[in-house]
Amino acid sequence: MSHPTHLLGFPRIGAKRELKTLLENHWKGELDEAALLQGAKELRQKHWLLQKGAGVELSPVGDFSLYDHVLDAQLLVGAAPPRFGFDAATLTTAQYFELARGNAAQPALEMTKWFDTNYHYLVPEWRADTAFAAQPERLLSQIREARALGVAAKPALLGPLSLLWLGKAKGEPFDKLSLLPGLVAAYRELLAALRAAGAEWAQIDEPILALDLEPEWLDAFAPAYAQLGPSAPKLLLATYFGDVSAHAALLKSLPVAGLHLDLVRAPEQIAAFAADYPADKILSAGIIDGRNIWRADLSALLARLRPLAEALGTRLWLAPSCSLLHSPFDAAAETALDPELKTWLAFAVQKLNELKTLKRGLEEGRAAVSDELAGSDFARTQRQTSPRIHNRPARTAAPAPTRSAPSGNKPGSNCRLCPPPPSAPSRKPRPSAPAAPRSRRESCSPPIISRRWRRKSSWRSAARSRWGWTCWCMARPSATTWWNTSANSWPASPSPPAAGCKATAAAA
Repeated sequence: MSHPTHLLGFPRIGAKRELKTLLENHWKGELDEAALLQGAKELRQKHWLLQKGAGVELSPVGDFSLYDHVLDAQLLVGAAPPRFGFDAATLTTAQYFELARGNAAQPALEMTKWFDTNYHYLVPEWRADTAFAAQPERLLSQIREARALGVAAKPALLGPLSLLWLGKAKGEPFDKLSLLPGLVAAYRELLAALRAAGAEWAQIDEPILALDLEPEWLDAFAPAYAQLGPSAPKLLLATYFGDVSAHAALLKSLPVAGLHLDLVRAPEQIAAFAADYPADKILSAGIIDGRNIWRADLSALLARLRPLAEALGTRLWLAPSCSLLHSPFDAAAETALDPELKTWLAFAVQKLNELKTLKRGLEEGRAAVSDELAGSDFARTQRQTSPRIHNRPARTAAPAPTRSAPSGNKPGSNCRLCPPPPSAPSRKPRPSAPAAPRSRRESCSPPIISRRWRRKSSWRSAARSRWGWTCWCMARPSATTWWNTSANSWPASPSPPAAGCKATAAAA
């Protein structure tokens, strides 16, 4: 039973930051436009072949960008910001970078965070008279490139509702949703061109579904997608970065061929979709974390996927939770890392192998991937118990000596919360002279510690390291004692602490 694997996106920077080098050399005038575009093409194709070699059956096309994929989506529907005076149909590479970086006449497009990631996107600018027209050639040329390499291409697009919602209204105030009909018409043209080019599937991302949307935005999904469906390839509607189970009924009813769910950020949402899932839709399980750098617990994930595979059969697809754009490229390139730490890591390339292992484990059984599962289990156990990231258990505290309750906040009274350190040497009173009343300064100091020791900063430092909590008594900061355990080891007593004493934060 086959369970296809696919990606929502892949890092475009390159294993050795090749794209960054190309761009910087071009902007410095050391690399012309033709060399830049050729270098970008070679890098893009290298990534497709890497995915194909790792067993990915549907590779995303359109996720590669010279600057920003949201800007690219805006240009695909012919909506270049009018303040620049550029025509999206004839936009040059130099003009593209002017949109992103500004020029002498206009500042760059605003940049802000892509949901709760560290990626920043260029914010689209909408006006009440914004017009849309499909400009599919850039995407079509990349589909042809992928096919020439024998790569099964899946065009990846930012959905119309998300693109519109992520932009800002400029000029006179207006409702952004008033632009949706024209935008949907442009998407319909774009998807029709992809289908005519032979694309069987198209991925369309609607990450705003994980947000708290206004009812009018939610109500716009059904009519918008009803217009997209007839002329489009099979649509895989992708959601990520949160729980969309509140919209399960809506999503299952949309005229799309499949849904993608982020089962890393919100694994519990699968219950709302597995029940009564439409028999004519595939379900893409985003099971590998696209947002972090750590190896997956493959044994646990395989166990979670098994019931889904039995229920859905070949309609279950496997994928990372979101685009791998948010992951570093390849942990194998980190040659300076400590070997133990390196075994805990899974960057984008390693996540492809994890995806392949889960697919094979579902199709051939756990025995077929026993070595991979053992390696995953070992790395997980080592990381869970390593002193690199976990404090060693504190020593069990010796029981504190029983003391009578203090008579009040008076000089010479003992604080019952401040037993003396058990390992300090005792100090006998001098018999030659009667003991003078202790001052307020000394009232809470351990009587068994000599003044000479108390004066030594080195002893204070050692005491702070050994005894982790501080008790401030008699309202004098100079009167301190370091006790030997955490707050859970304060002596139990039915009476409240003495006046003037309180536990503070752990001592430095």
